[in-house]
Amino acid sequence: MYRFCALLALILLVAAPASAQVEIGFGGVSYDNRQPVEVTSDSLTLDQSTGEAVFTGNVIVIQGDLRMAAGNVRVLYATEGANQDIREVIATGGVLVTRGSDAAEGSQARFDVASALLTLTGNVLVTQGPTAIAGDRMSVDMRTGNGSVDGRVRTVLGGGD
Repeated sequence: MYRFCALLALILLVAAPASAQVEIGFGGVSYDNRQPVEVTSDSLTLDQSTGEAVFTGNVIVIQGDLRMAAGNVRVLYATEGANQDIREVIATGGVLVTRGSDAAEGSQARFDVASALLTLTGNVLVTQGPTAIAGDRMSVDMRTGNGSVDGRVRTVLGGGD
């Protein structure tokens, strides 16, 4: 059955036009945004008036089993009211996101905290065990693990028993 599903997915990928989307999973477990966020970088610039923090140089962001590495990361905070919750995280400069045994890389990543939507753009490559999917853009709902890759999608499906 696995081989049939893999073959069907490969046929759909080959037959799909450049704008088609291919469903993927990422991480396999539900995302928990209540966990603390740890950020390590070479430098940090804060701007209280705009609600922005910019981490530069070898940036590593860790929250639970979610890990992001990039050259630069901008953290945008909501500036309404007394709470300064993180609204959005934008990473540039060769982005690598890992969660469990899954990994995704691209030129830029944008994470919308409220919707838990992670979007990678620019030469995206997703690896999940022996399976690899490449495309122009990937979006993943980090709460469900479901996502899509679009653009000129290419894939290598791992072998099974």
